[in-house]
Amino acid sequence: METSQQKSTKGWLPYALGAVLVALFIGLGAWQISRAQEKLAAQEAFDSEMRFTRFVHGMDVRPYQQLSAEGVFDADHQFLLDNIIVDSRNGHYVLTPLVYSDDEPVLIVNRGWIEKSGQDIDPSALALPDGPVTVRGRAGALPRAGYRMGAAVESASEWPLHAVYPTLDELAAYLGMELQPFVLLMEPGDDYGLLRRWAPVEIGPGRHYAYAFQWFAMAAVLAGLLAWNFRKRGVGK
Repeated sequence: METSQQKSTKGWLPYALGAVLVALFIGLGAWQISRAQEKLAAQEAFDSEMRFTRFVHGMDVRPYQQLSAEGVFDADHQFLLDNIIVDSRNGHYVLTPLVYSDDEPVLIVNRGWIEKSGQDIDPSALALPDGPVTVRGRAGALPRAGYRMGAAVESASEWPLHAVYPTLDELAAYLGMELQPFVLLMEPGDDYGLLRRWAPVEIGPGRHYAYAFQWFAMAAVLAGLLAWNFRKRGVGK
């Protein structure tokens, strides 16, 4: 037979578990609000940049800062980032090294998006001038995935190489050269004809506020049910 202490423990257990869930839901709601605030700060930083600053190796670079860089495109060693979806179409980001000094790290330029068509990319879509160029854009980063299967860069003997969510260190290993710690997102209105629609975040702050409301609502409903059931059963009397 169960003792009165065992019965009392069983009686309190659902409320203890419910309280843990309420605290968890509140914590998740607070985390979503913090993420929304981060997205707002990123959007403000993105919108506040109004002029281009000439990039010099070693300078402090802010996220989304508008920069201009002078150098020569290494058109023979480009990367195609696979599985990039734009307007519900599958395609690639084209990453091209910009060499502006023999003794300084190379700058990776994201030249934009091209749609996937068949097995091969038309070489004319990747064509670039041979001489010096001035490239404008924003300081950004490589796309990141929550989970990646397989190698970041395909093992192939011919360029361009296909890649799936690589890091800059992984690109540097294939290029055999040091890279700058950021990617230049090329200015949408500049030459070389690829689709560019840069935005600071893929999910805006409004979505995070909506998620926060859902978590807080779940916490409120569960807390209300626990309180109602507690009063109904008279637990603790």
